[in-house]
Parts: sequence; C-alpha cells; structure tokens
Amino acid sequence: MKPPRTIAFVTAAALLVLIVPTVAQAHSVLPTGTAQGTSPSSAPQSAVFTITNNATANSVVAYRIASGGALVKAGTFATHGAGSGASLGDQGALALTADHRWLLVVDAGSNQISVFHVNGARGSAPLLSFSGRVGSGGVHPVSLAIHKSLVYALNTGNSTVAGDIAGFLLTSTGHLVALSGSHRALSSSNATGAAQLSFNPSGSALVVTEKATSLIDTYAVGARGYSVGPVTTASYGSTPYGFAFTPNGHLIVSEAGPGALSSYSVSGSSGVSVLSGSVLDNQSAPCWVAIAEGGHYAYSTNAHSASISTYQVLANGTIVLQAQVGGSTGSTPTDLAVSTSTGKYLLAYDAGAGEIDSFSLGSGGTLAKAASVYGLPNTAEGLVAF
Repeated sequence: MKPPRTIAFVTAAALLVLIVPTVAQAHSVLPTGTAQGTSPSSAPQSAVFTITNNATANSVVAYRIASGGALVKAGTFATHGAGSGASLGDQGALALTADHRWLLVVDAGSNQISVFHVNGARGSAPLLSFSGRVGSGGVHPVSLAIHKSLVYALNTGNSTVAGDIAGFLLTSTGHLVALSGSHRALSSSNATGAAQLSFNPSGSALVVTEKATSLIDTYAVGARGYSVGPVTTASYGSTPYGFAFTPNGHLIVSEAGPGALSSYSVSGSSGVSVLSGSVLDNQSAPCWVAIAEGGHYAYSTNAHSASISTYQVLANGTIVLQAQVGGSTGSTPTDLAVSTSTGKYLLAYDAGAGEIDSFSLGSGGTLAKAASVYGLPNTAEGLVAF
C-alpha cells in the first residue's frame, strides 16, 4: 500500500488569478469529456462503488456492472484516510464527476476527502487509481456535491465545532484545491443532523437537509463558486433526509418522520417551495432517494420495511405514489444509485445484510431483481454508480 500523497492547499486568490477568473471558466479545469490521459474507448462501461467506512483504514469497494445486472467485484482501494466506523446518517458519501472520470469519497473519521481516477475497463489497470486527499474544510464530512469542477463538502461538526459547507476546485489532474473563504454555516451552530448536500442541475444553488431541525437550507452559488446563505425553510414533513433532483430541477426529499416524500421547486436566493407535501409510501423509514427514467420516476428505500417504493414524478414536479413496494430488498436498505451506462439498473445497499442488490428498470418504472452481492462490512456506507 503506497503512502498517502497530500494535496497541497492553494489560496483561492492565487488560484483564481493564475488559473481561472471565474468558475464558469474554471469548469475548463476539469473537462466534461475525457480526463487527462484517457480516451473515450478506455472508459469503463459501468460500475458501482461504496466505502467500508472503517474507523482505522477507509477503503472503496468497487464492482463492475455486467450484462443482466450482475455485479462483479473489481477490487478494494485504500483511501489512506479513516472512516467513522458507524453510520453517517447521510446520503452522498461518494460522488462522481459527470464524465465518470473522478470519484470523490468522504473520510469522516480523519476529516478528509479522497480522490480516485476511474480507469478504463480494458487492460490490466485497476478500476481505480488513488490521486490524493485533502482536508474537508471542517469536522466529520458526510456528503459531497460536484458541479463541473466545483466541489462542496458537507461537514456535520461535533460537540465543539459547528457544521458547515466548504468549497473546492477539482483540477484536470485530480487535485482538490480549497476555495479560500467558501465556508458557510448551516442553520445553527448547534447540532443539526445534516444529512445531504447537492447542487441543483444548473449549479446555481446548493441544498442541505437537516434531520434534527427539520429544515432545508439553500445557498445561491455565484460565478466564482462562492455561495450565499443559507436561506432556511421548514420541511413539509419532519426529519428530511436524502434527496435527489430531477433533470429539470425539481427537488424530491425523503421524510423519515411521516414516512413520505415531498417535492419542491428551488431557488438559491429564496429557498424551497412545496409542490407535493408528504406523499406517504405506507412503509417505514424512507430515507434515501434516487431519480431514474429521465426524471419521470423517484425511488425511496424504506430502511425498516426492507422495500423500495416507487413514485411517479409529473411534469410540474408533483409526485404520486405508484407502488408502495416496488421492490423487495435485504435487511435495512439504505443508499440508492442508478446506472444507465450499459443498461438501466437501480442499485440498493442493504446495510443490515451487507449486500448490494441490482434491479432492472422496466417500462413504467417497474423493478425486477437482477442480482445481489454479499460480504460487505457492517460499517459500509454510501453508493454511487454510472
């Protein structure tokens, strides 16, 4: 195992003068097509990733998604950081760039973010190559958001350090450079139970859900990558948890309290506005959300019901429950991810069983179990796929 390579911090002022005058131009730092040293023909066809979240030595566990949804283990890759050894209570612990060339993961125990290059599917090269790691800009990072070359981390804090969000720029060589002065507070300096951070599709807003306060925070994101906020809005239902955006920008949020999903329109400067409030799934503890089929369907795992519920998302952003049990899982399903590279699959991580399930996405949003893999540690956390 090679020793960690620390990513150097550079002041935001120097970065913005020497590399890019605005984030719109900064996005050229990370090409949206091929990454440095790769070509389209070498791109891996499809894969899914999770982290062990081991408190001593965190690692990424990778699987290739084969024909028919079969999951083939592609290796375990050290982050050279530490996990928390316990549930992060989050969504978004791993994130991929839009071109699938870079994988970013949280090291919650060592307050860091690790970066990996995603290699080609052919030849002898491993699926992932470690690029480096950097401090997360706070304490206990749980969720990551990427828009082009702009990256934000959500840090939940601890009993002495308040939670916050912090920004970075991702270079074409896989280095994260801290965006000096980008730290922004959450709704309170007290514990908020922050669960997830994500950009809206245009990158003009960041959204954070807070479980303990039942608030949704929004931040307007300016041209240079700096955010303004938060604007706090009470969640329609209690305990807002995981969420996902449709391609046209509608926000679908799980609510563990009532056992429901709500949908919203989003403005970084004025917060969120309810479109559909607390549409019950008649299951227990829906906490994680994924969007598929071009934004027409939303899925939520129900941790205490071992099931996945299916919602139809209408053009105006309102949602309708289609199936309270669209698919059955192993014990305690948590994170979800969608892969569309080699076929349409929904992936679910079952924390209570240490397994990942793959489901084929059928017409009309239906789910059909395709495959399962077992043997993940009980500390594993997060799921991301392409």
